[in-house]
Amino acid sequence: MQKSKKSIDINNKENNISSQSKKTTNPIDKSGLVAKINILGSGMNSIKNPYGGNIHHMDKSFGVIDYAGFIKQINDIVKNHTDLRESLNEFHNMFVNRLNCAFTAMGLICEQSNSINIKLLDKNSNVYSLKVFMSDTENEIVKALETGEISLLNDCEFLKIPSLVNHPCAIIPIKAQGRTICVTLVSDYNVQNHLSLYQLAATNLGLLFQNSALNEKVAQSTYTDSLTNLYTHRRFHELLSQELEYAQSSKTKVSVLIFDINDMGQINRDFGHSKGDEVIKVVASKINENIKKQDIAARYGGDKISVILRNMNAEEAKYMAEYLTYSLSCCLVDDIGPVNKVSVGIATYPDDSTDKEKLLILAEQAVLVSKTKGYTNGRSIIVSTQDYDFWDDTALNSFAVVMAKRHSQLGINFEEALVEQFQNENILSQNHLIEVVTSLASAIDAKDEYTKDHSSSVSRYSVALARAINLPDKEVERIKLGALLHDIGKIGIPEDVLTKPAKLTDEEFKIIQQHPTIGVQKILDPNPLLHDLIPIVKYHHEQWNGKGYPCRLKGEEIPLAARIVAVADTYHALISDRPYRKGMSVEKACAILEEGAGEQWDKELVRQFIALAPSLATKI
Repeated sequence: MQKSKKSIDINNKENNISSQSKKTTNPIDKSGLVAKINILGSGMNSIKNPYGGNIHHMDKSFGVIDYAGFIKQINDIVKNHTDLRESLNEFHNMFVNRLNCAFTAMGLICEQSNSINIKLLDKNSNVYSLKVFMSDTENEIVKALETGEISLLNDCEFLKIPSLVNHPCAIIPIKAQGRTICVTLVSDYNVQNHLSLYQLAATNLGLLFQNSALNEKVAQSTYTDSLTNLYTHRRFHELLSQELEYAQSSKTKVSVLIFDINDMGQINRDFGHSKGDEVIKVVASKINENIKKQDIAARYGGDKISVILRNMNAEEAKYMAEYLTYSLSCCLVDDIGPVNKVSVGIATYPDDSTDKEKLLILAEQAVLVSKTKGYTNGRSIIVSTQDYDFWDDTALNSFAVVMAKRHSQLGINFEEALVEQFQNENILSQNHLIEVVTSLASAIDAKDEYTKDHSSSVSRYSVALARAINLPDKEVERIKLGALLHDIGKIGIPEDVLTKPAKLTDEEFKIIQQHPTIGVQKILDPNPLLHDLIPIVKYHHEQWNGKGYPCRLKGEEIPLAARIVAVADTYHALISDRPYRKGMSVEKACAILEEGAGEQWDKELVRQFIALAPSLATKI
């Protein structure tokens, strides 16, 4: 076979190819199609090769072509595939299986680089990425695009792929509405005989590309926030999912920034919502214009702007956030002044979480911590999730706010999330353990305003009673922790039962009685550091007469520490306000304890507690 590059002009009536224009300008808008063609290879690698062998030695005769089947398959592809990449995969597969093509290729023009980006797949599923510059007017692909005419070549030397030299090639410009929009290449020893089939396929490919461009324009309006011209919240979630998938496969990091414009409520009240909208637009525009081209900005909701930073760890993301907040502080809005009150939170994949929703929860939590910490040098303190202790009061309260807001959206249980964080906490010392346990107990108590600070109060009363009977310091410390966690099992009790203002039914009371066992199973058993607290948590509702729960222990069968916590627990419940009654006086509470001494509670412990009760705070 000769290696001539001379094009064979087949611009005749039979082929019905227009040659009215000798040179065409690039008609493709910046619609994202180039990006699509650049990712074709990943999907096409899965195409099976039913023939095997070296593509240099193809059988030049491939038998009788089933034209009806070919046309039907084209119709099915166009009808059933809306995804451009899947459609091109199907066309490639069809060309290989039905026409014995050595390779297929698609090329799209990139206006920014004035080049043609080409993805080529051979019969053995090898993928090649090529770039041809439009300035290379001697290149056969450029010639075909300029003339809009089909070229038949004796070889593919111009592709500069050694394995494909000596293969014939057809370059078929693809048109839509009279415009050349891209080009397809096929290698086939019978290309001239099959040309009408290739033209038919090319015409349908043109329709697919045109539809894809139209769909992108529709999606653009759907995915773009009308006020800021950034991506919408919905599109942000879709893009973040894609970025996290890529980061997982490429072992890279992704950081999420959330900017919260402070004082927006005040601005809207003082200057009107139009001025508030102006501030949001200024912030969005400045952020979008100063991030890298590869990064993604979106309106997260209301007065929040989110940014996805590819391949950035927390430290790098914080540097970027500092740069962006500085840029914002240089912006002036009439009547408002500089935009310098913007809180910023950062969370990083996979360091902070590998789950998308948890990553966003942590970023939102960091924003609230930033808002709480205020400003330095006129600008907000930028907070990464790696900057604060989860069990710090500010961080924990911020976490509670985020979780409360997201509970209905995600079905995430605040208490369960706290327990998970607790189990993953790296306890460094006894003091650290006390701090974490105290925060956990307080967070659980906070779900019911009537039991707020209950655990810390019971712990304080228990410690006082333990010291009154001269227990060793180590045992007092154990009782202190056990009392803090005595009600931790209530995380597993439905809230409507736990906070019911009226008297519980028998069935509801049985549910409540499960909380000591739940506390042991969910909190204490998984953590070896807490195993010695199990008797306190499990048995603090046992009664001296054996009528308590869950094991109906009696008398001194009940561990001493559990008996101490039982007295302290009852006392605090009696003096605390409830939905159905006001808290009792110290005298009345002590009278009730004395009445039940020897029946419900250890008589000697009640006597000791009544003696010290007046010195304790009367109400919490």
